[in-house]
Amino acid sequence: MKILLIGDIVGKPGRKIVQEKLIALREQHQLDCVIANCENASHGAGITTAIADDLFRAGVDGLTSGNHVWRNKEAHELLDRDFRIIRPANYPDEVSGKGATVIETLNGKKVGIINVMGRVFMQPVLDCPFRAVERELEVLKKETSVIILDIHAEATSEKVALGWYFDGKVSCIFGTHTHIPTADERILPKGTGYLTDVGMTGPYDSVIGREVPQIMQKFLTGIGGHSDVAVGNVQLRGLIVDVDETTGKTLKIERITETLDV
Repeated sequence: MKILLIGDIVGKPGRKIVQEKLIALREQHQLDCVIANCENASHGAGITTAIADDLFRAGVDGLTSGNHVWRNKEAHELLDRDFRIIRPANYPDEVSGKGATVIETLNGKKVGIINVMGRVFMQPVLDCPFRAVERELEVLKKETSVIILDIHAEATSEKVALGWYFDGKVSCIFGTHTHIPTADERILPKGTGYLTDVGMTGPYDSVIGREVPQIMQKFLTGIGGHSDVAVGNVQLRGLIVDVDETTGKTLKIERITETLDV
């Protein structure tokens, strides 16, 4: 089974490149499933029903998120209603939505997805991500051996530690949140594919997706304020993993980059 994992979709530029490139990517790589992180898809933060629908129509099968997913009020109802969109599993149980799901692809294959948020340098500080993933795995393993884990976290050390801990327990782990791609893709000794951060899908002539002058002013003055989503050098950053459907182990892993024609 071939699965494409797409990093944080940032604002309109990120959505546009997904809409323009994904159908061709699905055909080119014979993809069975596409999973993307959507927490920044709405004007750089949050998700809406309309935007989620656009991403599903573009060819995305499942959406993970993170600490910014709640920025729009309608996200609470959306997460309760649509099982294809999940939030970090280590949020309290009473929070809207679920931290894991199983989606069925167009060709009838089942893929489990777990989303968890790190605790190092992150706000709010949530429950233990290790234990949260373990709880979700107990449920998902009853339905499928193919399980993807999105670790939404700031610290590379925390992501790497989670990678080693769940080696052999999930099919692939990909990191999100920092918007900066890493080059450490590998298959861990027990068969789990791993990448510390897949990077964002959005404008790279920016400061992690935002206009450079506005962010520079914040650093120079210490005074925060509104910052717009940038527009230049739009890239889709993704990770393609080839997973054995019987064992759930990753057979091949490859980073990909697509650029938006202007």
